[in-house]
Amino acid sequence: MHRTLARFPLRSIADSLLKSKPRQHGRRNVAENMGYSRALTTSKGLEFLVYGTESTTRSMQMQIVDALHLGDRSKASNLLLDLGHGNHSLRPDDFVHILNYCARSPDPLFVMETLRLMEEREIGLNEICYLLIVRALCKGGYLEEAFNLINFLGERQGIYPILSVYNSFLGACAKMRNIFHADQCLDLMERQMVGKNEVTYSELLKLAVWQKNLSAVHEIWKEYVKHYSFSIISLRKFIWSFTRLGDLESAYQTLQYMVALVIRGSIFVNRTAEGKLYPYRIDIPIPSNGELCSKKFDLKGNEHSIPSAYRNIEQCTTSSLENREAESGRLGVLNRYENMPVKKVLRWSFSDVIHACAQAQNCGLAEQLIIQMKNLGLQPSSHTYDGFVRAVVSERGYNDGMEVLKVMQQSNLKPYDSTLATLSMGCSKVLELDLAESLLDQISECSYPHPYNAFLAACDRMDQPERAVKILAKMKHLKILPDIRTYELLFSLFGNVNAPYEEGNMLSQVDTAKRINAIEMDMAKNGVQHSHLSMKNLLKALGAEGMIRELIQYLQVAENLFCRNNTYIGTPIYNTVLHSLVEAKEHFKMLQICMCTGFYDGA
Repeated sequence: MHRTLARFPLRSIADSLLKSKPRQHGRRNVAENMGYSRALTTSKGLEFLVYGTESTTRSMQMQIVDALHLGDRSKASNLLLDLGHGNHSLRPDDFVHILNYCARSPDPLFVMETLRLMEEREIGLNEICYLLIVRALCKGGYLEEAFNLINFLGERQGIYPILSVYNSFLGACAKMRNIFHADQCLDLMERQMVGKNEVTYSELLKLAVWQKNLSAVHEIWKEYVKHYSFSIISLRKFIWSFTRLGDLESAYQTLQYMVALVIRGSIFVNRTAEGKLYPYRIDIPIPSNGELCSKKFDLKGNEHSIPSAYRNIEQCTTSSLENREAESGRLGVLNRYENMPVKKVLRWSFSDVIHACAQAQNCGLAEQLIIQMKNLGLQPSSHTYDGFVRAVVSERGYNDGMEVLKVMQQSNLKPYDSTLATLSMGCSKVLELDLAESLLDQISECSYPHPYNAFLAACDRMDQPERAVKILAKMKHLKILPDIRTYELLFSLFGNVNAPYEEGNMLSQVDTAKRINAIEMDMAKNGVQHSHLSMKNLLKALGAEGMIRELIQYLQVAENLFCRNNTYIGTPIYNTVLHSLVEAKEHFKMLQICMCTGFYDGA
């Protein structure tokens, strides 16, 4: 049975590890102590090349890794003990494969088990082991333990601060949205004068976006340009950050700067063995000196900022940069990048800005960006068109959106389900139920009920509850959970049985009670509580059927429910009840409610 993390006193383990053979922790002797001829540190992490004969412990390490992979932790623990208590001397590299697996899995508990064994054998840490241990703890969610280890090792003489370790920790903070530990890490980096590289800035951007802190993103930009010239990867990350935080202006100008660099031929991108993209250059700080960098943060007060939809859009398209793109784009300015990562990154950034245009309802700018992509020889993807359709439908309506869908079909691009959902919502808004339903039928997967709610609302306006039944079946088939808006509409559509102006009878009242009960049971099953509108629609249905006793009972339920939630029940609900009582000629009950609620003061 493996030990729990709480049983390992992290500080005492680190302390005892550092007491043994101080020279093993020196930066100069890392490769020697590991048994490798070369140790390479890069911004993407630590890569190491093994030369010569493999360690005699490698096979045992791989047996431990195989046992962990198969889930046999007991066997892995026993093999680890055998490794540690053998007659041969051990070095840090005799545990690298184990720690590497634990970092990738992640398995922070077995890392601590390995650390305890290293403590018992007085085996010191080297840079790679240190990095892998921190990665395992971070990926496993043990940020407190990881920071304590980083902090403690950083205080010891002879342990050189490793930027990759801090970047891994910041990355975990960004993923877990833990700003407290991120601030602690940044303070520690400043005290130890570790510095920052492009990976550091990337992780800081993620944290700023999570905090919705646009000013922090601009500050990161200012600091970045003091030390680095831009790569296409760094520009993409800034564009992503600006678009997520609604700064369309900065995102647009950064995108144009990226395009200019690509046209100039000064952008290069490569792939790692895992397929990740990275700038093809050595990570050496070189300050930026471009025009964009010096003016970037004066955009908000600049009268030449990007235009809104249909406002000075010609100014955007006749700038010197875009003239150059238009002239060279027709000649295939990006043909030399065919099937290269540069075009992929550029397309991603265009998509980000176009999606931001949809959020800002700036259809004019989105259209100009689509044209610019085609001039550059960039084929918009389905994801790009998804954002474009959102922008078009939000401002021009579903007809123009359907035209974009035709363009996609001509380009053999399959629309996203979210694209179909956007078009369907546009159709429902103008009560084009046939087309809206046809688009909903084409959706194969949807995680939110909004397009279906829009169709239900259209059915409610058109008084066609029978059409809503098929859509409800579609929602159930796709396992789409209803939200409170869905239930508000269900009470309005199916709450009462008789047509307007028809009096309820015993049969219709029984049917109404069953329907309301079924809807409320489904609400309870999905953990959805009544809103003011759902309760109002329910009470309205009861009043329409002449179910006065049930009407008064549900009014009391509503009063208790909203009182518990510290919410006022609201005048519209009382008005609905009073109107139903007047229609039923229940004047005495109406006066009772008025007196209890203060609507009637006895005058």
